[in-house]
Amino acid sequence: MAIHEPEREPAPDPTPERHASGRRGLLTGLAGLAAGAALGAGKPPAPAPPGLVFIGAYTSVRGGGAGSGTGVGIGLASYDRRTGRMTAAGVIEGVSDPSYLALHPRGHTLYAVNEQQNGTVTAVRLADRRILGTRTTGGALPCHVSVHPSGRWLLTANYFSGSVAVHPIDATGGLAEPSDVVPHLVPPPGPGQESAHAHQIITSPDGRFVLAVDLGNDTVYTYRLDPTAGRLTRIAHVSLAPGAGPRHLTFHPRGKFAYLANELDNTVVVCAYDPATGDLSPGPARPTGSGTGGTRNYPAQILVGKSGRFAYLANRGHNSIARYAVEASGARLRLLNTVPVRGDFPRHIAFSPDERLLFAANQRSGSVTVFRADPGSGRLTLSGVSYTAPGAACTLVRF
Repeated sequence: MAIHEPEREPAPDPTPERHASGRRGLLTGLAGLAAGAALGAGKPPAPAPPGLVFIGAYTSVRGGGAGSGTGVGIGLASYDRRTGRMTAAGVIEGVSDPSYLALHPRGHTLYAVNEQQNGTVTAVRLADRRILGTRTTGGALPCHVSVHPSGRWLLTANYFSGSVAVHPIDATGGLAEPSDVVPHLVPPPGPGQESAHAHQIITSPDGRFVLAVDLGNDTVYTYRLDPTAGRLTRIAHVSLAPGAGPRHLTFHPRGKFAYLANELDNTVVVCAYDPATGDLSPGPARPTGSGTGGTRNYPAQILVGKSGRFAYLANRGHNSIARYAVEASGARLRLLNTVPVRGDFPRHIAFSPDERLLFAANQRSGSVTVFRADPGSGRLTLSGVSYTAPGAACTLVRF
């Protein structure tokens, strides 16, 4: 598969962080001296303990599940924090079609959508992996879930019924029945669509607004969430190009720009974001690096690192990850290259907490592939053998 490379790599990021470089250099030097002293004393640094990957999958498809042979549900795998090598670590059983996962801000509870006709969400207490309960989402085929930064509300997108739901979260991490379910009735569906198809719901970086991305009517909605009643009030919406099929939105760390992957017209759009009003202003469409090889490409998810210097896009069809330089303080994406994902249909990509590893969940090949991410250049290098995970749809990675 052809790899597109630029003539130049991104320049170092000229941010105000340069003023802290002296302090960081001093700390780095002290850390190096301490490590050297330990080595000189015959005490090499202990290897970092393995991290943990939660794997969401389509368990109802043939062979779907966690891939460990012990049952179907949310898969568990440990991973080497240096090499990325994954090892099976069991299954949280009894969770059907957990195609998307989210973690409570305090880390004690895991949430999964159950992407079925009668949509539900499930809460799992991680201390003992006990299922705390399953609640209806008030819609069909929920495909995305996130937790409000307050930790008090779970937000879910119902794909097939084109609606979004809010669930109260209690002190134990458990869920109540929905406090609100909002259908996307206007504007009308886009070309080739019969109805709205909500595909994502997230909170803005400052926590003031909730944004919902709808593939069916080519629209992103901005809501205000009532912190007491848990109800959504729509305050704005913006329409993309007819037939764009917006799927996944992510924010630049500075909060002034957002990046939108359009599944149907195979583009990426940079949107200016107004934190005061919640308004998005889409810019021109950008390429995905999928070329013109005749294979239909469906962009899935876009990811931005904490430094704000690089963005990555999962290309389904082209089966690659596109790497972008983020320029002009977040206002511009420049395509650098594409890297073969070594799997089929990468539905989801996720960083390890230190962003030195990137995990790709490949739905059709039933695998997770892992890449090393260079913090200076953003380059991705395949780490080794892929991990078998039938029906893989999502990974959630932690230390």
